[in-house]
Amino acid sequence: MAMTGTRTVTAAVAPRERTPPEAIVEKEAPSRFAHLDEHHRAAVTELFHWAYGIGGGMAFGLLPARIRRFPGTGAAYGLAIWLGFEMGIAPLLGIQQVKQRKVLWRVVIAFDHVLYGVVVAGRLAPEPAIEMGRARGQRDD
Repeated sequence: MAMTGTRTVTAAVAPRERTPPEAIVEKEAPSRFAHLDEHHRAAVTELFHWAYGIGGGMAFGLLPARIRRFPGTGAAYGLAIWLGFEMGIAPLLGIQQVKQRKVLWRVVIAFDHVLYGVVVAGRLAPEPAIEMGRARGQRDD
């Protein structure tokens, strides 16, 4: 949901651009959602995006702890999720808009996914138990 706020800014920067979930729903499931009004389609699209984000967060949790603890891992993971769409999923699904995006859009979307990775990694609010253990000089291996 942290990314939703960033995407609101993104939409103001480039109002004609579609987010990855919008592009996927538009390309892959138009007949299933054609009967829905614009607001319901937007809600379904957002739920798909949240589900994808939850899946990405769960996958992050499967990484070895020593990798997850590295400070830059979350940001790198968020960028990898975005690049996976741009270089893998979009071409596979034949979503052409990816090739036509402006630099400013890409910068904002990259920031959006860095934020996602930082949130998923828990870098904005580390667990208190871990921090307290470190304060006492205990190791958290």
